[in-house]
Amino acid sequence: MTRNDTRTGIWLMVVTTFIFAMQDGISRHLAEAYNTYMVIMIRYWFFAAFVIAIARLQAGSIKKAAATTQPLVQGFRAAILALEVLVMVQGFVYLGLVESHAVFACYPLLIAALSGPVLGEYVGWRRWAAIGVGFIGVIIILQPSGGVFSPYAAIPLLAAFMFALYGLLNRYVARKDSAATTFFWTGVVGAVVTTAIGIWHWEPMSQTDWMWMGVLCLTASLAHWTLIKAYEAAEASAVQPFAFLQLVFASALGVTVFGDTIRTNVVLGAVIIVSAGLFTLWRARQKG
Repeated sequence: MTRNDTRTGIWLMVVTTFIFAMQDGISRHLAEAYNTYMVIMIRYWFFAAFVIAIARLQAGSIKKAAATTQPLVQGFRAAILALEVLVMVQGFVYLGLVESHAVFACYPLLIAALSGPVLGEYVGWRRWAAIGVGFIGVIIILQPSGGVFSPYAAIPLLAAFMFALYGLLNRYVARKDSAATTFFWTGVVGAVVTTAIGIWHWEPMSQTDWMWMGVLCLTASLAHWTLIKAYEAAEASAVQPFAFLQLVFASALGVTVFGDTIRTNVVLGAVIIVSAGLFTLWRARQKG
C-alpha cells in the first residue's frame, strides 16, 4: 500500500543506499578471492528464494505472480540486470569502488537519453544539455590523458548502460504487469542466467567467507525490501535523488577498507555527473 510520507521515504532510501554500498564492498572482497560468477550465482539463489516468497505473499500464488503477456521483455529485462551485476562487480575488482561508482553514477543520464528511442518519451533541450554536461564529467573522471583511463574504465560505463536499459524496461513492463510480477521475473530469471554461467566456475570457500556470503545474501534481500518500502512511502521523484548517496558511502568504504584513493578529477567529475543527474530528475518531475 502506497502512502505520502516523504520523510520516511527519504530515510528508507538513505538506508537502502548504505546497505547497497556495504553489499558492494562484500562483493568486491569475495570476488577478489573467488570467481565472480560463482559469487553472484549464490547471491542470486538467495535472492530468487526471497522474491518467490514476496511474490506469493503479494500475488497469492507463484502462478499468478508469473503471469504476464510480455514474457520475452520480462525475461530480457531480468537477464540484463543479472549480467549488469556481474559486470559491475568486475569493475569493483579491477577499478575499485570509488572510480566504479563515480562512472556508474551517470546511469540516470543514460536513462534520460534512451527514454526517447526506447519508450518514445520527449526529451527537451534542457535535459539534453544536462546529459551532455554529465558526460563531460565522465570524461573528466576517465582522464583520456592518463590517470584512471584504461580499458577497465569501460566496465562501469557498460554496467551503467545496462542498468539504464534495465530501468527503462522496468517502465515499459509496468504498463501491463504488476510490481509483484516484475519482481518475480527479476529474481527467477536472474538466478537461471547466473547459474548457467556460474555453475561451471564452482570452487570451495573458507568457512569465514561462507559467513560473508551469508551476509551478502541477507543484505541483498534487505536492501531490496527497504527500496520497496521507500517507494511505497513516498513518490519516486522525491526519493530518487538520494540514491546518489550510494556513491558517497561506497567511496568512503573503498578508502577506509580497501585503500582506494580519491583523485581530484574523480571528485570533480562525480560532482558534475550528480548535478546533471539531479537536474534531469527535477526536469522529469516538472514535466510530470
